Amino acid sequence: MKKPILSLNAPKPLGPYNQAVKVDKFLFVSGQLPIDPKQGKILAKDVVWQTHQVMENIKAILEAADFNLRDVVQSTVYLASMTLFDDFNREYAKYFDRDFPARTTAGAELKTGALLEVSVVAYKE
Repeated sequence: MKKPILSLNAPKPLGPYNQAVKVDKFLFVSGQLPIDPKQGKILAKDVVWQTHQVMENIKAILEAADFNLRDVVQSTVYLASMTLFDDFNREYAKYFDRDFPARTTAGAELKTGALLEVSVVAYKE
């Protein structure tokens, strides 16, 4: 059975999708943009601060489903330009201990003002 997840501490979905969906022991978190949940818009201009905002949004959604970053097994990252990779990578790494999830990173056209979007899959026994 699938269960939609909604956190008031993360941005509301911009379209017809849930922030996350829990299925058995898995949690599928929709792609998160660097939107400040209180103001409902992108505030940060550089990739380091945008990465911080995206990861905080993901943490809030995980917590709403009783998961945490240690439960993340896979992430998909879209960068507005692959030239942002090194700066993104340094900030992203701060959110995980030594046990990093599997990851795919690709360049993509994103919502105006967004430098990245990240989705994750988490698993918890």
